[in-house]
Amino acid sequence: MAQQEIIPHLFRTEFRKITAVLCSYFGAGAEGLSIAEDIAGETFLSALENWPYKGVPEQPVAWLYTVAKNKAINYLRRHKHFHLRIAPQLKNGDAAEEMDIDWSAENIKDSQLRMLFAVCHPALSMESQISLALRVLCGFGIDEIASALLSNKETISKRLQRAKEKLRHDAFHTDFHETAVVTQRLEAVLTTLYLLFNEGYYSESNDMVLREDLCFEAMRLTQLLLDNAVTNVPNVNALFALMCFHASRFEARKKDNGALILYHEQDDRLWNRELIQTGVQYLLQAAQGTTLSAYHLEASIAYWFTVKTNNTEKWKTVLYLYNLLLQVQYSPVSSLNRVYALAMVEGPAAGIAAAEQLRLEQNPYYFSLLGTLYQSFNIEKAKRYFDKAIVLAKTKGDKEVLQRKREQLK
Repeated sequence: MAQQEIIPHLFRTEFRKITAVLCSYFGAGAEGLSIAEDIAGETFLSALENWPYKGVPEQPVAWLYTVAKNKAINYLRRHKHFHLRIAPQLKNGDAAEEMDIDWSAENIKDSQLRMLFAVCHPALSMESQISLALRVLCGFGIDEIASALLSNKETISKRLQRAKEKLRHDAFHTDFHETAVVTQRLEAVLTTLYLLFNEGYYSESNDMVLREDLCFEAMRLTQLLLDNAVTNVPNVNALFALMCFHASRFEARKKDNGALILYHEQDDRLWNRELIQTGVQYLLQAAQGTTLSAYHLEASIAYWFTVKTNNTEKWKTVLYLYNLLLQVQYSPVSSLNRVYALAMVEGPAAGIAAAEQLRLEQNPYYFSLLGTLYQSFNIEKAKRYFDKAIVLAKTKGDKEVLQRKREQLK
């Protein structure tokens, strides 16, 4: 890796680790989190100031960890009031000189897992949880978060500050052997990871229809849960399986120019068979026990979309799974998707009747679905529905797909 590339690469991979480990010493509340972020930032600033002139160290990661430790010790020496308040809680004595930070892979993983539960605090809005996760656990800069969440730097900065303030009095500090405490917040953690993945998979950015970086960060964080005995439970396995099935079609899902490729147009030779098989393994693991969550059902549906057949039996199974999903957790998106499966089983007329009962007039996918169902027997009506969908579509990519479908009507 070229010298000019190594610091940005290490920032993405190591900033989050340094921040998480330091938070296990300074605390995950507003003050401790800010201190940890500042020290991590100053560590990389030192790398920027030294490496271009002195050369990249033989072990750059170890260099970063040593500098971060020294800066943490210096902080405690400079800020006596904080030192006195935090000293009784330090793992290794009450003097800055005795501070021995554990940079082992196991402690880094445990620290990140604790931070994941800390940022998924029930007092925080879902937007704040996702923003904090991107900042603290994924190493995203403010600009990147703003771009990913279709916001601006000022809004994201204020959101992060408010979130940290809310964490001041109730940061998440627990031993992961305390199963009951972890279980109470696990659902919130899974929801955050699910939405983080969706932010990438259904990107509403005009420039990108798919943000693989967000999806893979969500998968990495979910893997932290799978690697811990307390959090390796059926729901987590099902969520990871769902992510694997969706991620397996990334390469086939968009063109070289970034335009979206619809499912029935995708080249299945580009599907990642290894990821599909991994998803199958985790879905089988999720089937142990009596739990049946929305993640189980969504993963099962996603699996069938990695099977490139179009027979009635496939769609009967998908329809059955959507019927169960709507009983477990209703959503307009699932309702629309169920209508398509119904039409594949019982024909367009049955699908149209079911769709019109939903009356989702503000949803572009509702009109797109109606356009698709009408195109086999009423071209003019199909065109009108696609026109409505184009008007409501939020992104350039969606509009282009809808326009293409409309132009293909014969």
